[in-house]
Amino acid sequence: MASSPVHHLRVRVLLLLALYLASAAGSASAWPSWPWRRTLSGQHDYGDALSKCILFFEGQRSGRLPASQRAAWRGDSGLTDGAAAGVDLEGGYYDAGDNVKFGFPMAFTTTMLAWSVLEFGDDMPREERRHAAEAVGDPWKDHQCWERPEDMDTERTVYNVTTGRPGSEVAGETAAALAAASIVFRAEGDREYAELLLANAKKAFEFADTYRGAYSDDPDLRAAGCPFYCDFDGYQDELLWSAAWLRRASGDDKFQEYIQVNGKTLGAEDNINEFGWDNKHAGLNVLVSKEFIDGVALSMQSYKESADSFICTLIPESSSPHIQYTPGGMIYKPGGSNMQHVTSISFLLLTYAKYLSKSSHTVNCGDISVGPDTLRLQAKKQVDYLLGDNPMKMSYMVGYGDRYPQRIHHRGSSVPSIKSHPERMACKDGTPYFDSSSPNPNPLVGAVVGGPGEDDAYGDERADFRKSEPTTYINAPLVGVLAYFVGNPNTGHIRH
Repeated sequence: MASSPVHHLRVRVLLLLALYLASAAGSASAWPSWPWRRTLSGQHDYGDALSKCILFFEGQRSGRLPASQRAAWRGDSGLTDGAAAGVDLEGGYYDAGDNVKFGFPMAFTTTMLAWSVLEFGDDMPREERRHAAEAVGDPWKDHQCWERPEDMDTERTVYNVTTGRPGSEVAGETAAALAAASIVFRAEGDREYAELLLANAKKAFEFADTYRGAYSDDPDLRAAGCPFYCDFDGYQDELLWSAAWLRRASGDDKFQEYIQVNGKTLGAEDNINEFGWDNKHAGLNVLVSKEFIDGVALSMQSYKESADSFICTLIPESSSPHIQYTPGGMIYKPGGSNMQHVTSISFLLLTYAKYLSKSSHTVNCGDISVGPDTLRLQAKKQVDYLLGDNPMKMSYMVGYGDRYPQRIHHRGSSVPSIKSHPERMACKDGTPYFDSSSPNPNPLVGAVVGGPGEDDAYGDERADFRKSEPTTYINAPLVGVLAYFVGNPNTGHIRH
């Protein structure tokens, strides 16, 4: 069976990241240590939360598990992935509570883990990982079953982008992930691997830019990706986002020129106040503004202005139109899986604060001027809410807190482990466990669920996937956020 070079790049980076971060985070807070504890000063134990946040990824692993696997209830799975297409796609990570490997959100997960290390690596362990453009598994058939990944018997269809059916957002995010990862490996002294990642990042970007198109526009790819991961915001932001990461990774002026020449036509001036697996605008503005703030590229001033505009929407005291907050103080955006917004926006707040703190720049929000300390305090309110300072008085991270979600929407966590129940369980055999009101038998420690709604209420119901399902792209930016507060725990403590 043929092997995919990009896939093996993906798997090596993923495993190195997980192993490196797990060992280093463990030095900050020995595993296991839940239920959580407050420090003597009354602060949350951010080191413990960081360790668990990273441990979560072990429960999402696909393929043959390493000897160091700590989520002992998991077993090998997906060993023949890619066989239907004649390629070896074993390995990688399941993106959420199902048994499918979606390339687009996993590439974003990789980018955010790399960015977390780049900005806050001094406060935590270091390393990186990534995931490629292929999606593995038939999402419709998978979602008709409730079975653990070790027993998967649904069709493992491979969907991939080509010159004839492009997916610039997938290829662009893959390029961003590889470029960001290359910076991490270069800093760690692995120059050869960094060069390999960077070379493949350039190839992925070239593919994305040359064969422009959204995967959601192709009938076959749309049928596989939607409604799970439809591309609602187009591919243009991923082209600029990947160019920005290639600029940072290589220092090559041609990528800066690409952003300048193509920015307007690719929607850089849209100033969309979103950041997540589908929309990179706010993250792009923060990332690119660094060169202006540092005085390296004064031509990038408009990106700093757009980043300021976004930040002002997060400051309740400003005169700008505001993002919605719940009565308890949580950032809220409609659509479900709200903690993805909490963690990604908190990451941008801390990153922008870092950039501003190294200059004389501030953020002008109408009648008030906002500095780095205000941004850090806003981020801390969000992470403390997630960890338990909220109206429900519960943590939304499994394993952290006296109260945390017990019935998360996750197949492997909710069905008896292959270690305790070695007999095979077919497609529908897990349904009674899905319907059960009992806690999940296998705690997916470190998993952050979608979280409460706009009223701060959380019912802890397995069927309510919008609130109870964890995802890799919720946890990835949280790694950087928690790392910052491990190194800077006294930013301020707020209770709601």
